[in-house]
Amino acid sequence: MALELDQAAWPSLTHDIARWISQEYHDMNGLSIQTLEGPPTAAEFAQLVHISRPVVIKGFQIPALKRWTDDYLQTKLQDQPISVAITPNGQADAIAAGPGGKLFFVEPFIEKVSMEKLLEQLNAEQDSDNLSASYLQSQNGNIYSSRFFESPNDDPSEFFALREDVPSNIPWVTEALGRNPDAVNLWIGNSSSITSIHSDPYENIYTVIRGSKHFTLLPPCEGWCLQERMYPHAVYGHTGSINGLSVVPSSDTPPVRWSSVVNPDLPGSLPPEAHPLHVTLEAGDTLYLPVGWWHYVQQSGPTTIALNWWYDAEVRGMNWIWLSLLRGSGDVPSGNDETNTR
Repeated sequence: MALELDQAAWPSLTHDIARWISQEYHDMNGLSIQTLEGPPTAAEFAQLVHISRPVVIKGFQIPALKRWTDDYLQTKLQDQPISVAITPNGQADAIAAGPGGKLFFVEPFIEKVSMEKLLEQLNAEQDSDNLSASYLQSQNGNIYSSRFFESPNDDPSEFFALREDVPSNIPWVTEALGRNPDAVNLWIGNSSSITSIHSDPYENIYTVIRGSKHFTLLPPCEGWCLQERMYPHAVYGHTGSINGLSVVPSSDTPPVRWSSVVNPDLPGSLPPEAHPLHVTLEAGDTLYLPVGWWHYVQQSGPTTIALNWWYDAEVRGMNWIWLSLLRGSGDVPSGNDETNTR
């Protein structure tokens, strides 16, 4: 007989148990991140997935690494409109104060520009503190979506002209997991572009093409350190404000569960029991980021370009249940009931 639980009554870990799990995990695994000097075989990657710790992989060669100069990208894409996220501060999909000082989960304003215009904007933003921040980060399978593997001719992309430079799947990952990617994404930004801390339900292969990416990582068992809260949804929009973009509350979008820790790298933003890992990827480096790992991403360089392949996580067996328990499935308090957003 199946045990039926009201969703609001789903079990959650006590603070003491969560701290104990976190410390036990740290004692057994430490803060080191393994580096492979070449791509693994499918069998080796399957073992990495089983261990479920981040790994830096060297030597994963794809055409984009050698080809993607500014001139090449502009020539290939010509006047093709591409979707770019615009924010006042480089933090898209993040917590920000809106009308009346209320905190919202705010998505970016989306602007359609050419690749030439995007690259111009990124360079201009590096030289000015008064411009909005641009970040190509659409995250919707903007190179390849899952439809590509069912019907390649029915998967339009703003970046169709770049597909010859980007493999639709990674053979040693696809063989190990027994599935194709759910999405392949292109990311283009600069040092203003920041990804707020979050976790994803994907096995993530993340390759830097140009520039540097700086990751702060926490294991799934330390999600309790990130003080998730519920926030009303909003978007940035042009409302005639002096600063150009304002927070516009949404009227028909449900609240969003998100970490109240705005910057985990600031002293005091995480409890002393947290054990963040730090890793920097340079051009040509690849990070395997397992499902459920929390990550905060910054970048450096006038133009930073990356690709990632998202593979759906395996939900059979116990792993997904443990991830859900570690994150906590009960009531999550409102982010506007307190003032300690960090």
